[in-house]
Amino acid sequence: MNFGSVGKWAKWAVVILLVLLLFFLFSPPLQELSWEETSFSSLREKMIKEQIEARGVSDSWVIEALRQVPRHLFVPENLRSQAYQDRPLPIGFGQTISQPYIVALMSESLGAKLGDKVLEVGTGSGYQAAILAEMGCQVYSVEIVPELADLARGRLSELGYDTVKVRAGDGYLGWEEAAPFDGIIVTCAVDHIPPPLLRQLKEGSRMVIPVGPPWSIQTLWVVEKTDEGVVSHSLGEVRFVPLVRQEFSPE
Repeated sequence: MNFGSVGKWAKWAVVILLVLLLFFLFSPPLQELSWEETSFSSLREKMIKEQIEARGVSDSWVIEALRQVPRHLFVPENLRSQAYQDRPLPIGFGQTISQPYIVALMSESLGAKLGDKVLEVGTGSGYQAAILAEMGCQVYSVEIVPELADLARGRLSELGYDTVKVRAGDGYLGWEEAAPFDGIIVTCAVDHIPPPLLRQLKEGSRMVIPVGPPWSIQTLWVVEKTDEGVVSHSLGEVRFVPLVRQEFSPE
């Protein structure tokens, strides 16, 4: 037996063991993160299959956006385990993040195309804006609650959605200096279609908006502006928190 060779292999074995030891010492946080992300990814796929596709949403851009955007990062940390459930969730200041199916339905019904400029009224957590950005839209989003606007802006930036423009203001008035828009999506209920929003909508484009009494059942409408006037059709009954005007002052 060549004892010199044995000694050489022993030295290599010690080196390899040291490398493995260092790897296992420093890898647990990465493994934990990987497991968590894998778990949320599985929940997202389940959400898409059982809540979105099963109900008839088929737009590939919408579905891929839902797959890419980590919804659990748009809800309070203590509610992340519920982020992919078939329900809206509270995000503070009396506001909510919409049910996943409603986000998908509204996004599909908007008919937005790559590069379209879209106005969102009611930024909330920023989730709907992220979905539209993931679809390739230029998003302008208005939120009445300054604290929510700041949180959404920071969250969207952290996740790489730097092209989404968020400002605090009265969404009823739209975003005049950025108009006209290729689409408008309103994520809070109104008792009538705001004239400023209709004026800021391009001819041939759509607005998706819940209309009806506050804190009750509303109708989700797709409103299309044509050269002959306004054409609309209903997507069914919904429940949204009401649109709040400029006089709102958070406690």
